[in-house]
Amino acid sequence: MDGTRVKLDPAALSQMLAFRQTRTCHPEAGGVLLGRYIVGCRDVVVDEVTIPMAGDWRLPFFFRRSHSRHQQVIDARWAASRGTCQYLGEWHTHPEPIPGPSSTDIADWRRRLRTDRFDGDSLLFIIVGIREVRVWEGSRGDRAFTLLQPAGGTELARGDSRGGGSVP
Repeated sequence: MDGTRVKLDPAALSQMLAFRQTRTCHPEAGGVLLGRYIVGCRDVVVDEVTIPMAGDWRLPFFFRRSHSRHQQVIDARWAASRGTCQYLGEWHTHPEPIPGPSSTDIADWRRRLRTDRFDGDSLLFIIVGIREVRVWEGSRGDRAFTLLQPAGGTELARGDSRGGGSVP
C-alpha cells in the first residue's frame, strides 16, 4: 500500500446521499466530482459534486447526465479556482443495498477514461447504494477499475487492491 488517500468532503457526501434510491420507483441520480490533487503526494480531495440538473435523463435503472450543464459548472469552478478545482470523475445512484457497476456503467467509465479531458492518470467513479457508497478508481492506461477500501471516516485508501476487487 502506498498510503495515499481519497478524501470525500462531508458536504459532498451528504449531497450524494440525499439522492439514495430507497424505493425502486425513484429515478437514478448523478453528477460529476470536483476537487483537487494535494501537492507533493497522490492524495485527492473531492470537495463538491454536481447534482441532477435540467436535461439529465433519469429513470429508475438509468442515469445520463447533460454534458453541457454539468460542464458549465466544471468550467466555472476551474476558472474561479485558477485551475486548482479539477474534474475528478462521476457519481450516480443504484437501487440496491451494496452497489456494483453494471455493464453499461463499465462501458461508460471506459469511454470517459478514453475521451474525457482530465489531469492525472485516473478518474473516480462513485455509486451510491441504499446501504453503502462504493468508490472505484479507473486507470487511464489500462482502463481497469479498482474498488477503493474505506480508511476511516470519509477517507478511502488508494494504491492497494487487496480485498478490493478489480473490474477487468
